[in-house]
Amino acid sequence: MMKKGVFVILFFVLLGNSMSVLAQTEPEDIAMATDEYQDSFYESLKQKGIENYDKAIVSLEKCIKLKPNDAVAYFELGKNYFFLKQYSIAQSSFEKATQLDPKNKWYWLGIYDVSYETKNYPLAIETIQKIIPFDEEYKDDLISLYMLTNQYDKALSTINEMNDKFGKSDDRERYKLQILSQGKYQNSEIENLITQIKQNPKEESNYVDLIFLYSKNEETDKALDVAKQLAKEIPNSEWAQVSLFKGYLDANKADQAIKSMNVILSSSKIDSKIKHRTLNEFLIYVNKNPQYAPDLEKAIAYFDNDANVDVAKEVGKFYHSKGQYENAIKYYEKDLKANSDTDRETNLLLLEAYTQAKQFEPMTKRAMTMIEVYPSQPQFYYYAGLGSNKLQQFKNAKTVLEMGLDYVVDDRTLEANFNIQLGEAFNGLGDAKKKEEYFLKANELLKQKK
Repeated sequence: MMKKGVFVILFFVLLGNSMSVLAQTEPEDIAMATDEYQDSFYESLKQKGIENYDKAIVSLEKCIKLKPNDAVAYFELGKNYFFLKQYSIAQSSFEKATQLDPKNKWYWLGIYDVSYETKNYPLAIETIQKIIPFDEEYKDDLISLYMLTNQYDKALSTINEMNDKFGKSDDRERYKLQILSQGKYQNSEIENLITQIKQNPKEESNYVDLIFLYSKNEETDKALDVAKQLAKEIPNSEWAQVSLFKGYLDANKADQAIKSMNVILSSSKIDSKIKHRTLNEFLIYVNKNPQYAPDLEKAIAYFDNDANVDVAKEVGKFYHSKGQYENAIKYYEKDLKANSDTDRETNLLLLEAYTQAKQFEPMTKRAMTMIEVYPSQPQFYYYAGLGSNKLQQFKNAKTVLEMGLDYVVDDRTLEANFNIQLGEAFNGLGDAKKKEEYFLKANELLKQKK
């Protein structure tokens, strides 16, 4: 957030008939040189205080006539013109004040106020650079101006400089995120963070920022290397658990790995990609050590509200690919219950797993339900027909397969499978002629596919 120069209440010190301005104090801390000057100056302040800026200007012009080289009067004149939104005259007045007293930051801040108000950002940058020698914290204003003028290289460099000297601030971190959303600046920031870690190995935020950048760039191995370094330097860090988890898992220290994993998955600080990778590594471990399946169940629960990935579904696919259909079914059903019960892909995966596990009753029931949801999707008719045949409900199989066959388009394999199941249905109904007819048709379709 830009500080912006502000006009503040000033006070006066009378020292006989001479006026003195204390070094780098506010410009109204003055003593009047003459009674006439003093009366006019106080009148200008009174009129400004009640927002009679025109009358205040008249009084200040008298002051300038009495003392043509009085920087304070020019500064006050600039403020009144500023309040009247006569920015050009205000700027000229402030510039005159800086010419007469270039070492007073308040006069430069007057020019800065005008340049900012009129969106003359090049002048604002030039002016703020003259103010910074008086007060280095005005570099935060400079960062804001660099952001406004899309000078992101300079902004990033100044942000890092200020963070290093004064510590991080919310505004600077927000600006940095905005800059780093543009990939071309990420390499320079990575180099900066590596340097910062070398210089300040106990500062956790630098490790976290570097892990975040590597994760965003899909460089997960590098992110884990940084987490390992963090674990060495700051073992109590939540991010350190990422490295510790992997070490425990590799050493087959399951209880300690599970403890670290739960810290990772429950953390609000750790990136979701790292969490998904952690879960995947534990899933592979559980596949070889099934006694830890209950811990996997608890881990998956952390992702129940994950809008980006259906974790239970992905776990189901993992077990499906390993031929562990019972486990696949459990996780597909869990996913459908937690998310959309009518998700087409998950239902098809579940029906295939039911088939492989020979669970024909739940398969047939779900396929019939999905026909109501997707009445033109032939796959659901096929599974309903297959299940009915396996349950020796041949009449139902015949009916649903004949209905679904009408929806098969440009898929010879599926069409052949429909004909095979129709042959099975007619065989069960005792119609050998029809059975042979459908089996021959299926055979022809499979030959065409080759």
